[in-house]
Amino acid sequence: MNMLFDALRDWILTMGTTGAILWIVLKILAVAMPVIITVAFYVVWERKLIGWMHVRHGPMYVGWGILQAFADVFKLLFKEVIQPSSANKPLFILAPMIALVPALAAWAVVPFDAKLVLSNANAGLLYLLAMTSLGVYGIILAGWASNSKYAFLGAMRAASQVVSYEIAMGFALVGVLMAAGSLNITDIVVAQSGNAGPFEWFWLPLLPLFVVYFVSGVAETNRAPFDVVEGESEIVAGHMVEYSGSQFSLFFLAEYANMILVSFLTALFFLGGWLSPLQGWITADVSPWVDWIWKGGWPWLLMKVFLFASLFIWFRASFPRYRYDQIMRLGWKVFIPITLVWIFVTALMVFFGVFEAGM
Repeated sequence: MNMLFDALRDWILTMGTTGAILWIVLKILAVAMPVIITVAFYVVWERKLIGWMHVRHGPMYVGWGILQAFADVFKLLFKEVIQPSSANKPLFILAPMIALVPALAAWAVVPFDAKLVLSNANAGLLYLLAMTSLGVYGIILAGWASNSKYAFLGAMRAASQVVSYEIAMGFALVGVLMAAGSLNITDIVVAQSGNAGPFEWFWLPLLPLFVVYFVSGVAETNRAPFDVVEGESEIVAGHMVEYSGSQFSLFFLAEYANMILVSFLTALFFLGGWLSPLQGWITADVSPWVDWIWKGGWPWLLMKVFLFASLFIWFRASFPRYRYDQIMRLGWKVFIPITLVWIFVTALMVFFGVFEAGM
């Protein structure tokens, strides 16, 4: 397979500048299109899982529960796009794109395997922090450009929530950086390899950071129980209240793409990414088709991502919505102090050789 891709790349690059641009576009589509398709099936799985938990007949039986998600796509695409007459039209149109583009651009440095990554950048962790922090501008612009008090108030609440939990997530990744000794995401995964299976992964020594990172990811994506921004009983639909049709679908796509991204990053940073839980316990060479079970490979990463993506849905089906003051207190008075303390503990563990940075 690698030889086939190498041959295709060499042939395209023979076209000169045009070939180089075409190869870049193909690599972008190779990441962006699967993400968009995965969002559609993620919605199907969300409806199925909540349907099983809540005994909802529609998602469980109508069209096998699959056709509803695709019917929603066509409905949004063909629905009339309405813009408020007093809105700032250029920014009103631009805001959904600003929310979506960083959510897709972050995938450029996400590795799916040891050699399967669009850009194996040395500063991939910094790039991720930069991309994930840009989405808040789309939220703020959507609320302000709508020229609606409801939308603007919802945008302020969303922006403050996203920024608050972005700080906690950043501090949690500082601990991962210290443990791995690298900003390269592939190196961070490799640093979790060893002979003790899952006990080599960072989830155990960095357990508080692991919990803080994932819960903060739930809050940053405005998902239940942190979805006060879109709480219909409180503030209509937040910054998206004036959006309809395809423009609303861009916000919807960005939210679900971010949920899948958080699931990937949690698995990569704390659960060994594509590494097998059987690493070091089985060392046989049988066949490339089954060796991944104990040597590691992208199927392990997808299974871990499926677990975290399902937890997003489980939270939505189980927990009541938090009050806004509770959300802010959890972010600023609980999560940030915990991460700061555990960064110090992580530094001590690195100093005393609990894990060796960079190995």
